[in-house]
Amino acid sequence: MHTLWGSATDRGRVRSLNEDSLLACPPVFLVADGMGGHDAGNVASRIVVDAFSALVGHDTATPDAVHDAFANAGVRMRETLGARLGGTTVAGVAVTEVDGAEYWLIFNIGDSRVYRVSDGSLEQVSVDHSVVQELIDTGEITVADARIHPERHVITRAVGTGSEPDPDYWLLPVAAHDRLMLCSDGLTSELDDPTILQALTTLDDPQQAADWLVGAAVEAGGRDNVTVVVVDVASTRADLPIDDATVTRGSLERIREQRHAAGGTRWKEELPGETGPRSALQPAVVAPATAPVPPRAPAPVPTPARGPVPPPPPAPGGAA
Repeated sequence: MHTLWGSATDRGRVRSLNEDSLLACPPVFLVADGMGGHDAGNVASRIVVDAFSALVGHDTATPDAVHDAFANAGVRMRETLGARLGGTTVAGVAVTEVDGAEYWLIFNIGDSRVYRVSDGSLEQVSVDHSVVQELIDTGEITVADARIHPERHVITRAVGTGSEPDPDYWLLPVAAHDRLMLCSDGLTSELDDPTILQALTTLDDPQQAADWLVGAAVEAGGRDNVTVVVVDVASTRADLPIDDATVTRGSLERIREQRHAAGGTRWKEELPGETGPRSALQPAVVAPATAPVPPRAPAPVPTPARGPVPPPPPAPGGAA
């Protein structure tokens, strides 16, 4: 399967540190929203990204491999943080294969989210692990109430809280022209679903969509760190000519070889908050989390009444 993707992150207008991290490199894409401050939350989210980066360079990721990455991150977090209180949410998707067919393996723990755009509608695939979600499930409050509830930021599951990670999983068949969006709650706290949907259905370039959404969330208040990853299906295996499929396999094999030669994943440690693995073949996937995303033209938050979302300046994305 060929995928196109774009990613963006910003510390927002209030926080002095960006505790979000992200991984955007096939076959796995994820957002991790750290909790606990500079010496805990930032470290926790990076540990998750580092654990999942072991999956990078493979054609697909098995459910067992994804679950092992969660378990490894939990162990490393307990060893690294010790008595410090810290943890992280995780929301992501991996390309997997079941009986020869390609699927999205969606995973989630905490209140970061995975959405899918389907038939012009925005569908939240993941389910929050939070106090307000439990209240919604029992009918005590509405979704609208949850946006202003005093405990809206209290989560009930995370990686690094002392117990084994307990993520939820979903398997969705891959369809041509799928678009998925992964985000931390810094996005959904500032932008409503119609605004998010309009951006995702108006901006065809996933990098432009990610940049615009993060910029709009910051403009709308930016009270938390904001991170977005947008993933598109460019073509499925059935759509690929034989030559293209051969090139894809060769490219992935070169990535594997260079990762092995480099001794595994290497980090650009001189830039704190680096949010993706890098290798001799590829630079870091995104800008460092401690710096804002590349400049983008300010734009008002769109509503359906205002017409199409104005596109931000072009920015490079990714493809595989």
